[in-house]
Amino acid sequence: MSFLKKLFGGTAATEPSAPRVAAEETYEGFSIAATPMAEGGQYRLAATITKEIGGETKTHRLIRADLFPSEEEAARFALIKARQVIDEQGERLFG
Repeated sequence: MSFLKKLFGGTAATEPSAPRVAAEETYEGFSIAATPMAEGGQYRLAATITKEIGGETKTHRLIRADLFPSEEEAARFALIKARQVIDEQGERLFG
């Protein structure tokens, strides 16, 4: 019976794992975590930007179309892009 459950999706769903943090930094009071996403042998630029505002932790997920050949390069550019977004939008990023 367990074979049939596995075959037809009868197993319990598992929680998706948190993205792997490849690099982190603090910039202008914001925390940035570069979390490149593996995709087709390359890595998509992705990061999480967080800041505590009024006692509440606000989070913004940044995902771009840019692909890079290595996780390290995607992480480096994710930090650069996140800094740019913070400079342009500041706390409005969470609004």
